[in-house]
Amino acid sequence: MVHGEWSRREFFRRSAVLGAVTIGGPVLLSACTSTSSGDALQAAKDAKKIKIGIANEAPYGFTDQSGKVTGEAPEVARAVFKAMGIDNVEAEAVSFDQLIPALNARKYDLVAAGMNIKKERCDAAAFSIPDYSALTALLVPKGNPQQVLKFEDIAAKKVKVAVLSAAVEKGYATDSGVAEDQIVTLDSQDNMLRAVTDGRVYCAALTDISLKDVLAKSPGAAAEVTPGFDPVKDGKPVVSAGAFVFRKDDNPLREAFNAELKKLHDSGEWTKIVTPFGFSADNLPKADVTTEKLCAV
Repeated sequence: MVHGEWSRREFFRRSAVLGAVTIGGPVLLSACTSTSSGDALQAAKDAKKIKIGIANEAPYGFTDQSGKVTGEAPEVARAVFKAMGIDNVEAEAVSFDQLIPALNARKYDLVAAGMNIKKERCDAAAFSIPDYSALTALLVPKGNPQQVLKFEDIAAKKVKVAVLSAAVEKGYATDSGVAEDQIVTLDSQDNMLRAVTDGRVYCAALTDISLKDVLAKSPGAAAEVTPGFDPVKDGKPVVSAGAFVFRKDDNPLREAFNAELKKLHDSGEWTKIVTPFGFSADNLPKADVTTEKLCAV
């Protein structure tokens, strides 16, 4: 249930000790908070072990009811690293807005959290090739009485919208004319759902994949997800694509990861891995969607 997911997320976010958990196994607390200070790729190959960062946000990277770390990004990362001869993948959970700072502080060697590629983040870290594309959507009250379907409708009808802390949707909203006092920033998908159903905001903005996952875990909620759309900036559609994130000085690791990730995309194996998390072949990035282009936006 959604409430249970929030309890686990709250544990990870408030714990004074960052938890390291092995994908496919139970939660393990670890005193180790650093990774190799040298060649991260060679260190991982030598140890046959690597650590990733997640934000405990379904369906991208989260801890399930059994204590297993799973989700689209950890499972894809697991397959990539297995192809590289690295069988042991550990995960460290931090809040979404701390994923890149903790990466650069060497808490782990890459972020596997479905993070969107955007210029400000590219200035601080290096992204893999795009892993997936997703449309934006709105979570609205059942029946959508205000008929709000995009950010421009939010601006015109002056309703309140919830966005996730450090996520891209706040920028999409303001670019579309939504006033700052219409925007409520929350710290979890669960709180976004509650804000909509409690009437504290009219809608919540996130990817259609995320919002459908939230509703699937709370089937009795009096809410629905609007059709997906591409936000507009400067009169042009904004394509959203998520990827894995590396430190800027870890090019060998990123390039080796990219090579194996592309093989997963091209072979169809990626689709098999991600289908249980609400993704499909339609979410594969188009050929003209590149990290370089997205980092320039």
